[in-house]
Amino acid sequence: MDLFEYMRENTMEKESPLASRLRPTSLEEVVGQQHIIGKDKLLYRAIKADKLGSVIFYGPPGTGKTTLAKVIANTTSADFKQLNATVAGKKDMEEIVKESKDSLGMYGKKTILFVDEIHRFNKGQQDYLLPFVEDGTLILIGATTENPYFEVNGALLSRSRVFELKSLEKEDISQLVHRAVYDRDKGMGSYNAIIDPEAEAFLADAANGDARAALNAVELGILTTERDPEDGQIHIDMEVAQECIQKRAIRYDKSGDNHYDTISAFIKSMRGSDPDAAVYYLARMLYAGEDIKFIARRIMICASEDVGNADPQALVVAVAAAQAAERIGLPEAKIILSQAVTYVASAPKSNASYNAVLEALSAVQNQTTMPVPVHLRDAHYKGASKLGHGQGYLYAHDYPNHYVEQQYLPDGLEGTRFYRPTENGYEKKINEHFRFLKK
Repeated sequence: MDLFEYMRENTMEKESPLASRLRPTSLEEVVGQQHIIGKDKLLYRAIKADKLGSVIFYGPPGTGKTTLAKVIANTTSADFKQLNATVAGKKDMEEIVKESKDSLGMYGKKTILFVDEIHRFNKGQQDYLLPFVEDGTLILIGATTENPYFEVNGALLSRSRVFELKSLEKEDISQLVHRAVYDRDKGMGSYNAIIDPEAEAFLADAANGDARAALNAVELGILTTERDPEDGQIHIDMEVAQECIQKRAIRYDKSGDNHYDTISAFIKSMRGSDPDAAVYYLARMLYAGEDIKFIARRIMICASEDVGNADPQALVVAVAAAQAAERIGLPEAKIILSQAVTYVASAPKSNASYNAVLEALSAVQNQTTMPVPVHLRDAHYKGASKLGHGQGYLYAHDYPNHYVEQQYLPDGLEGTRFYRPTENGYEKKINEHFRFLKK
């Protein structure tokens, strides 16, 4: 590193955004994600022992994917290289591979390559990395906001371990906001600012799990707010917090009911088939200024989770109402939302489809994944028919009532029932249909 590069890095470290400066340098400083970096967890032990294999970090923005990579960089004895897939090309990868081979051959030192936004690499770029990950030339750390099982090559995934990062809890973000305001080393403590507890709690809530959003709001607030002439301090109050994160605080009626209590009562009233209570809580949220998109999302979830196939039309009504309310806006949107709420609340209820996917996910997670039965496999891609794929498949439309008995589930799961329709609403007809088919 020459003098100019050294000066540039020092300047960037001082001038970089607060969210970047506040990044932890050790596992002990990391906030949240204890389900993967708790002291008894595999990732924690692997980082501490400097025995990390290739991994993919997957999660929403602002949850700490790059942070964990930086912690690993500060912990490992291996060389650490970083690429951003949005701007990096094959030439950049070739240079890193060459340096990695030299480092491994001359000093026996491994290289960790961190690829941010790895889903942005095309198939050819991902394929280029594969042999070097396989032979140990590179230890890959990929970060992505997209589902890696769709966006990352299967061969690369099979040589990596996927860790899912979850949106941070409000308490985690509140801790980071407090640190940002008062920490003099990495935060903005030298600005002599204070933040009201109410404003801190609001930013933690409004950030919706994205730590970067909350920290950006803190930085903007401190840099743009005038000092109080009486005490010389910068006061981050509720008004400043709302302005900086561009979201108004949700305050419900004077009796003290908060946002979460009201939305909980709203959902439970729809689930409990009480349209009067449901529309009352809808009105209370609308009066308080709740975001109509948020309300519409809860109606759609209830229509699927709690009504389900007892009335399949409920989800259609809920989705149509969400689209119409967003296009039309208030005040007329209240009429559309009321129609959806009263329909969902009045509909027959069943959570059979919701339970079905939970049980199926449990089976996928806890049981050995068996191959798809041969007769159900695709026979059209190159060479598949020669392997017997698709042979023995019975085409349902060739049989009476367009139905024929055959094995669809993998071996070991034959006869397993995940979906158990109730006798409520349309699901009663579903049961009758199956009884008719299986006479």
